[in-house]
Amino acid sequence: MEPTRTETRHVNGQDIFLRYWGDESLPPLLLLHGFPEYGGAWVDLAPYLCAHFHCIAPDQRGYGQSSAPEGIEPYAMAHLMADMAALLGDKPATVLGHDWGASVAYALAMFRPELVERLIVLNGVHPVPFQKALATGGAQTKASQYIPVLRKEGSSRKLSVDDFAGLLELFSANMDLSWLTPERRAAYHAEWGRPGRMRAMINWYRASPLQVAEPGRPISLPGFPTERLQVRCPHLLIWGSEDTALLPEATEGLELFAADLTRVEIEGADHWLHHQKPKEVAEAILDCVGVDL
Repeated sequence: MEPTRTETRHVNGQDIFLRYWGDESLPPLLLLHGFPEYGGAWVDLAPYLCAHFHCIAPDQRGYGQSSAPEGIEPYAMAHLMADMAALLGDKPATVLGHDWGASVAYALAMFRPELVERLIVLNGVHPVPFQKALATGGAQTKASQYIPVLRKEGSSRKLSVDDFAGLLELFSANMDLSWLTPERRAAYHAEWGRPGRMRAMINWYRASPLQVAEPGRPISLPGFPTERLQVRCPHLLIWGSEDTALLPEATEGLELFAADLTRVEIEGADHWLHHQKPKEVAEAILDCVGVDL
């Protein structure tokens, strides 16, 4: 189902391209994509939700048709969060994030709580449990070794050659990409191929303060300001059980940061659950907010 409409808005000094599904009189639902997707990633899920929500799906900074400023510093989380806060204005919303979009969603819930009525995360991680898992040298550390590779200079060029063969290999490693039809793949290639976008997407990783240990070589961490990193609104975590990029250990201890947490597991889905099982994901969301599909 194609969006009801699209537009570009200038917020926080950036041009942000937006897709909308559903009636604007309905409660707003901000949909935040991850790497290496764009706002069109919600084309499978939004049709199941737009009878109950006004779905708002931006291309985040550096992606798709939105601004892609040069350098690494513009992709610090403070700026990424500020983009979405400016987009919401003074109207609170349900915020749903996947992958890197979940990181932005968590930041909004923690630091701009007046804008987030409910937080929904699909296979995404709170920064503290994730950083702890990355530091252990264990399974999540091993699964995340692609992060130091992406941070290296020249990675965007390597991922782009041969019609994005390297990116597609990373995208699909040990996961089901049967949802990526030839038509959809062409759409993704068009977005990845916009000038400067591949480097901008990678700069999200470079700007992140996350430390990734080497497998079998744990690193020590400083203390965390637990009180400042609380999610105080209702929080729904929906997890594709076959994800090989983000493992369950990356969410251990989340209850310490989200007192009102509900966990739902989707069997037969991996990191790309919003494409593979959109109806089941939508049912979990709507059940949590108390309405029927």
